[in-house]
Amino acid sequence: MGEKTRKEKFMEEALKEAERAFEKGEVPVGCVIVKNGKIVARAHNRAEELSDPTAHAEILAIREAASKIGTKNLRDCEIFITLEPCPMCAGAIALAGFKKVYFGAPNQKHGAVIGKFFTFEEYKIPWEHLGCKECSEILSEFFKSLRENE
Repeated sequence: MGEKTRKEKFMEEALKEAERAFEKGEVPVGCVIVKNGKIVARAHNRAEELSDPTAHAEILAIREAASKIGTKNLRDCEIFITLEPCPMCAGAIALAGFKKVYFGAPNQKHGAVIGKFFTFEEYKIPWEHLGCKECSEILSEFFKSLRENE
């Protein structure tokens, strides 16, 4: 079997963050931000833990990256997310001006890239759906467990 591509490696790191969220009972979404081939920020959903509806993986990672890099403009960075961003996160990603956005699974309900709310075309931010099977599976498993515990 061949070596993993850089995109696969970074998505795998985002998936590790999603697994951390899953273990905490959070919606399992993970995110990593990459600059010059190195991860500069990583986060997972923490909305329940922090009682904060804005504590999505992308928002937390963007805050960390901007703080570490020392600028709100993340034009030299790529962002890898296990789930297509919601409108709030897509707006933050657009305003930060990322070089490219990668996401693993489509967000049928709240997606803002290929979904119904928002497009990155206005901000000229390229994006790529990587079709990550594991990203979709962890979400399905999480919501299935919620339904079983109702």
